Amino acid sequence: MKLISEPSIPVKIQKMKERVRWQHPSIQQRGIDQTSIVIDDNQNDNPEFSFLVIGDSGTKPHYGSHPQRLVAELMLQHKDECSFVLHTGDVIYVVGSHEYYPSNFIEPYREFLVGGEQPNKIACDRMTFNLPFLPVLGNHDYYDVPFLYRLVTGSTLRLRRMLRYKDFEIGWHGSNQGDAYAKAFLDYLTALSPEALQRHLDLHYTAKTHTGRCLRYVPGEFTRIPNRYYTFRYGGIDFFALDSNTFNTPSPLPSTQAGDIYRRELQQRRQAIDKEEELILNQCDQLNPDNPTDAEQLDDLSAKLDQINEIKLDIEKQLASHDTPPTDWEQLDWLRHRLIESWQNSQVRGRIIFFHHPPYVTEATKWHQAQTLAVRHRLRWVFNQVAATLGDLVQDRPLVDLIFNGHAHCLEYLRTVDTKHADSHLNCIISGGSGRRPRRQRPEGDELMEVFHDQANSTLRKVADSLLYVGRHGQGLERKLSYSCVRIDVKPGNPPKFVVRPLVAERVGEKWSKSELEAFVI
Repeated sequence: MKLISEPSIPVKIQKMKERVRWQHPSIQQRGIDQTSIVIDDNQNDNPEFSFLVIGDSGTKPHYGSHPQRLVAELMLQHKDECSFVLHTGDVIYVVGSHEYYPSNFIEPYREFLVGGEQPNKIACDRMTFNLPFLPVLGNHDYYDVPFLYRLVTGSTLRLRRMLRYKDFEIGWHGSNQGDAYAKAFLDYLTALSPEALQRHLDLHYTAKTHTGRCLRYVPGEFTRIPNRYYTFRYGGIDFFALDSNTFNTPSPLPSTQAGDIYRRELQQRRQAIDKEEELILNQCDQLNPDNPTDAEQLDDLSAKLDQINEIKLDIEKQLASHDTPPTDWEQLDWLRHRLIESWQNSQVRGRIIFFHHPPYVTEATKWHQAQTLAVRHRLRWVFNQVAATLGDLVQDRPLVDLIFNGHAHCLEYLRTVDTKHADSHLNCIISGGSGRRPRRQRPEGDELMEVFHDQANSTLRKVADSLLYVGRHGQGLERKLSYSCVRIDVKPGNPPKFVVRPLVAERVGEKWSKSELEAFVI
């Protein structure tokens, strides 16, 4: 039985537009830009500031520990010195259900919420943050549970234990096509009457930028974001938050002999993965989760099953891509236009993009996925368009100073090389190790290669180097599970410098330790 379902890209786009009443006449009449916010904290003009980055966090305690809470405690040590938190997606596992916001988000991050001293009294659709919390959607925030599977998982605990290999936080509900995330974080306008909508717009859309009026984000009072993708300026840095779930569809398989061969290879790989899954499930059946030794093995096997499920989804997307894949060109055109405007504005000294799916990664299950390549190629297209428009204005600087992602359950720092495109010399940080099971780095090494095609032939070239990887390492008693977040200190100057401070909670055996790794400067 299929474990999870995912809405199509057109459905994701349309549903999110409905929830924010995209381009409603009342919004257009007021000249409101629904993709911008202003953080009203009386500090947003300070060129020296700090912020935190987390991702892939929204999961439960397991086997006597709560890694997500340990990462939150690391964050708390820096909270008073930081201006905001970026979240790179997958806020709630496994299917973004509102059922799990109390235990998997509100409770772990209670000190970041108004009224957090009584977290059980905070409704997930009524959260107010005392420190700006700025998320993007992950794939799990869009997932749903097929009805037949809900009948099994939501009915009795006994049946759930029989299916414990799939009992990762799935109950009666899924995300309802991203609705739970929308109610938790977006300015959810669809529920307002016409009169209430006008009062709401006049009360909260009072900030102004060069694109018109926009939402005013006031810590401790009103902490909503206007859309699934958005931008804000802080300390002279333009931040761009994207929804990569709508431009990650793999390119269609070619209708050629080579395409047919690859399609058969994918089908064979899917069959082999099914057999591997069956073997792992049989191993799970022999283990007792109440036995500490068996529980450790179950944790490892569950991590493998997580990975298998993701590989299956990627293969299914490739096999389903017979025609030109649906792509969110509206969002990509918005990013292209806003990046050009940002470079043409002398008041802007840097640019940061954050979204869920990493375009460059060496985590074992993500580096070769078709979705990874799709995101890379869509982003490269945008950057090439921007570079062609800007010409010599960019000089020797990369088009963006930093890219933050999640999806891969690790902390990784990569830098692209000269790709012969406008995505050259980018600094990419994956902060996806903030709670969900950490993953290993691929055995192929830290040099990331890509096949480039031209009219005459195909060439294999290096596109990026992995300079830091923190995740799952070792075996048995030497196994290390490293959970993480990142603090970024932004320095004055143009171009700005960024001090990257990795914060790690590590488990070896039954022992936990917390540390700050050696900082580095970008």
